[in-house]
Amino acid sequence: MNLNGTFQLDASHSSVAFVARHAMVTKVRGTFNEVEATIVLDGENSKVQGTAQAASIDTGNSDRDEHVRGDDFFAVEQHPTISFESTSVELNGEKGKVHGNLEIKGNSKPVTFDVEVNGIAEDPFGNTRLGFEASTKINRKDFGIDFNAPLNTGGMLVSEEIKIEIDGSAIKQD
Repeated sequence: MNLNGTFQLDASHSSVAFVARHAMVTKVRGTFNEVEATIVLDGENSKVQGTAQAASIDTGNSDRDEHVRGDDFFAVEQHPTISFESTSVELNGEKGKVHGNLEIKGNSKPVTFDVEVNGIAEDPFGNTRLGFEASTKINRKDFGIDFNAPLNTGGMLVSEEIKIEIDGSAIKQD
């Protein structure tokens, strides 16, 4: 499998999502509907850059989405984008790690995504596609997102730990 080249994320065939524990008993999932990313695979010169429009959050509940867009969470008026830029890419066959800086709400912190390459294939339209999955866990408080409400039964309404999950399809550009 030749992984060299520059790839653009195909947002219509990809998902950039998160999972948070809600009320200590269930998970709430959400996606960002407006995302873009460039992946350059070139040995030691490999790099990844991606951006999500924070206001494009979709948790399946419009009231919750409006709350999350507000100052308690993303403050999208002041911080319209969530971005990632790699500092190193380590691929060993189909598995690897992408280290970089994630910026949310104006706070940049180092994170590491575990990556699995699902393959490369030519689609019916002649595009070469790279399929991959990537995930990491962050503490939302590290990014200035510290809203919470205590529960009568103990614990908090929203977990501090957030899992980020990317299921990507990217089209080769060169």
